[in-house]
Amino acid sequence: MPIPDDFPKGLKPIGRIALEDGEHFHFIWGPGRKAEAAENKEVIEAYKARGEKLEPIGVSGTMVAVDWDSCVSDGACIEACPVQVFQWYRTEKDVPAVKAKDQIFAGTGSSEKEHRADFTDKADPIREHDCIWCMACVSVCPPQAIKVDQSNLEAHEKAAGTFTKMETGSANPHAHH
Repeated sequence: MPIPDDFPKGLKPIGRIALEDGEHFHFIWGPGRKAEAAENKEVIEAYKARGEKLEPIGVSGTMVAVDWDSCVSDGACIEACPVQVFQWYRTEKDVPAVKAKDQIFAGTGSSEKEHRADFTDKADPIREHDCIWCMACVSVCPPQAIKVDQSNLEAHEKAAGTFTKMETGSANPHAHH
């Protein structure tokens, strides 16, 4: 059950993860669903050990979208990314994933594959804006939880209220009709 090809269709923003620079942020898209994470032995045991409920979370990011319900905390994406788009979010703020959707991060979490807090941790595209569209993360993710699609910028901008449609028609904005 990889991330849907037509993401973010059918989902809506249910929160946002922001960088404390006041400029960069990405949406969490929901509703979440039960997927690979809920069937993964290591993930199930890690949630039990923390006494946390393994519940649907959603998709973190838009142009670089990580389906946190499919993410099994493998870390291959973190290792493969040449520009450190991802961080283990729990290595910066140790809150349950369902609470991460309204947090502001400094981006100081670990970008080392083996540094995950545990298997409840998720790779978050905290520096989505730095993505160079190389697709390395997409090709290495075992549960195919990542979709990188520059054209999803429109969905991000519409959700953020910053989308402006390119005007077509008159080249002269001052022309009188």
